[in-house]
Amino acid sequence: MPSYLALTYTADVDWTEPAQAAELAEYREFMAAAGAVVQGGKALYPTATATTVRVKGGKGGDVLTTDGPYAETKEALTGYYLLECADLDEAVAVAAKLPAAWNGAVEVRPIIEFG
Repeated sequence: MPSYLALTYTADVDWTEPAQAAELAEYREFMAAAGAVVQGGKALYPTATATTVRVKGGKGGDVLTTDGPYAETKEALTGYYLLECADLDEAVAVAAKLPAAWNGAVEVRPIIEFG
């Protein structure tokens, strides 16, 4: 069965804060309903905790790091789910039930299986 990555884009919040408890409860409800196709997933800390890595000059070049997000946007990548669905239509239907889709966005991408 094909696998899909559902990337969640929402307000850039700290999911560990008590203020997010109500929304986290909605994600738990999603997991209870869609658990059969969800193979994994995690929430991410805010973009301010990110480190961007680049290698100047290509392979073997100088490693450059930048603190924080690469670009400032209204929504940030805040988590992901690994879905195992029959096809893209099913993956989209599952993604539409994610709370992130209601006030942000969910990007669904098929995963290439090498090997």
